[in-house]
Amino acid sequence: MLGLSISALGILFPLLLIVQVLASYVRNPLRKVPAAHPLAHVTSLWMHSVRWRGIENATLKAAHDRLGPIVCLGPSEISVNCVKGGIRDVYAGGFEKSSAKDGYNWYAFFSNYGGVDNMFSTGRNKPHSQRKRMLSNIYSKSHVTASEALLGQTSAIMYKRFLPYLESTFTESEKGVLNIYALLSATTMDIVTCFIFGLKAGSNLIDDRKQLAWFLDLYNSRRSYNFWPQEFPRFTSFVEKWLGYRLTPKWVDEANGEIEKWTLRMCDGASGVSSAGDAQIENRPVVWQQLQNTMAKAAKEGGESALQTQIASEVLDHLAAGFDTSGITLAYVVHEVSRHPGIQARLRAELLGLSPQLVPSSAPTLPDAKAVDSLPFLHAVIWETLRLHSAIPGPQPRFTPPQGCQLGPEETSYHIPSGVRVSASAGLLHLNEEVFERANEWRPERWLDMDRLDEEKRRDMESRWFWAFGSGGRMCVGSHLAIYQMKYIIAALYSNYSTTIVDDTGIEQMDSYTAPPKSDKLTVRLEKVV
Repeated sequence: MLGLSISALGILFPLLLIVQVLASYVRNPLRKVPAAHPLAHVTSLWMHSVRWRGIENATLKAAHDRLGPIVCLGPSEISVNCVKGGIRDVYAGGFEKSSAKDGYNWYAFFSNYGGVDNMFSTGRNKPHSQRKRMLSNIYSKSHVTASEALLGQTSAIMYKRFLPYLESTFTESEKGVLNIYALLSATTMDIVTCFIFGLKAGSNLIDDRKQLAWFLDLYNSRRSYNFWPQEFPRFTSFVEKWLGYRLTPKWVDEANGEIEKWTLRMCDGASGVSSAGDAQIENRPVVWQQLQNTMAKAAKEGGESALQTQIASEVLDHLAAGFDTSGITLAYVVHEVSRHPGIQARLRAELLGLSPQLVPSSAPTLPDAKAVDSLPFLHAVIWETLRLHSAIPGPQPRFTPPQGCQLGPEETSYHIPSGVRVSASAGLLHLNEEVFERANEWRPERWLDMDRLDEEKRRDMESRWFWAFGSGGRMCVGSHLAIYQMKYIIAALYSNYSTTIVDDTGIEQMDSYTAPPKSDKLTVRLEKVV
């Protein structure tokens, strides 16, 4: 009898499991959406395994290539890769970052100082828009290109730090050879932090190579430990609190803490400069001062200490995103330009037409920001790199609204219920062959002579499908500063030097949300051209 009972259980259990799977499938309102995997309609385990293995971007590309513009990734998750019925509805439509059902916010991972939100990590749209209104004017293109403080900061960094650093590599041992990715990261950080805190209080990673190595080690060492706290924050916290087991190493928290302390020191420096009434325009802490003025008026509780922590959380997000994404993009600009001598020569010829040229003898005067911004070939080189080598190619999750929505192209659209995680990816949108011919090739010329294209094609390329900075109300607030600094850095580099590749091992981008080179390096040789 016991043997029969065990045999019966052995048959019954698989049958019950099959019934449960079938019931889950039948009840799932997404069952009509093409599934990226046979299990996607009934469990999220497959998608979690993809993220755990670090192959999400490649997996999503293969799924969309095979199944079309809307794909089911799990019982309550889809990916979209289209404009109409896709990013236009989700991102311009104001879908929230946090779920109305359970409050889950994938972006809460980007908060700082023990969970203090910033504009990027905020889950709900209303507090996000309130914070954005405090900052949008100083990050606008009109302000960035006309800012005397930023111009003075950039001049000091280009003429007193960046170009001297390049010159210093011409020693008997180095002979103009350097890991330019590290230098580009240092330069973008210096420009961003000096705009935030002022030249005196901002970083000087270009000159302080020891601090640069310290910071990059802290920052980059954390990249492989995002999965558990980001995808399963409550489970991660439960395991640590009640079982005493850490799913991420303790030193990750320690690294975050060191970066937070570093940011607070710059905040204190900006406060000191502001209190002292420093008259030098380049020492003005533009962003910090704006937040201090606007957030002090909005603060209702917590006192001065809480206010400073809120400001520090906000500016830490700005400096981290501002240096990292621009540094990645510039590394790929240099890599591609170094691989294409004809393009490099054409770029240099255009840059040497600036008046004044961005060469040491012009110091301290920089070419006008609007003149640099309007250079067509420089713009094409930057834009094509942003397209093909997106610094953030990974999915940008949102949650469908309480009333649900209709997603997908008109001919194959689907009703999506509330609370479904939906995302699009710049890394996929930028590879649409119908919009970007020979999309896998780096071809700056595609951005020249846009007037020859019909209006629809031009709008597709320039705005609808070009998603380097996102779209809608949550579009990157610092996009104009990013473009400003990238154009000046490339102008300074190629006005004075040519570059050739010495070692690009590991230059392939990581398959992750933010995608730097796998090796964190790009070694080039400089040759003087002026």
